[in-house]
Amino acid sequence: MKRAQYPAPLQRLIAELKRLPGIGARSAERIALWMIQSPDAHPESLGRAIQEVKASVHPCSQCGFFTDSDPCHMCTDPSRDPHLLCVVEQPTDVLPMERSGAFHGLYHALGGKISPLDHIGPEALRIPSLLDRLKTQLPTEIVLALGVDVEGEATAHYLANLLREYPVKITRLAQGLPAGSGLEYADELTLSRALSGRVPMSGN
Repeated sequence: MKRAQYPAPLQRLIAELKRLPGIGARSAERIALWMIQSPDAHPESLGRAIQEVKASVHPCSQCGFFTDSDPCHMCTDPSRDPHLLCVVEQPTDVLPMERSGAFHGLYHALGGKISPLDHIGPEALRIPSLLDRLKTQLPTEIVLALGVDVEGEATAHYLANLLREYPVKITRLAQGLPAGSGLEYADELTLSRALSGRVPMSGN
């Protein structure tokens, strides 16, 4: 006797949901069943939203943050300080910085960090566009808001050495960030204190 199993379309939906980060087999099954059983579920709207965001949202050509226009609203905001540039690892790192309310300059997302074990070198990061911004926007200070893990430290020191020839002050976030973690794990108060206590950084 065959064991009961879900229809093929439902199995495909569960399989697709399992591909999402943080969603395991049981969670994917619960979500899929909720979508077909609950009167509050609107799978058509969800499908349209996914298609729309895939078609219209892309990285800003200047800072790398998510946007549906280019440049993004932060890069074109006249109330922001164009002389203060904060370098982060990923576009998602912009969000905790913004929630802290302590930074009012512009951002530059590298798209990662130097990690030899993962075969990620400087050439894989958005470093050339950062250098272009130094020449065109002429910031007076660059804040390296990178993680304090080994890869983040290596990336920060690489950038500090690279930027020594430019007439710009280079600082790093100071106390408050726990060792071995990134910005996504820091709360708003921690980030605010780290920004306020940033210290100069020089190359080797």
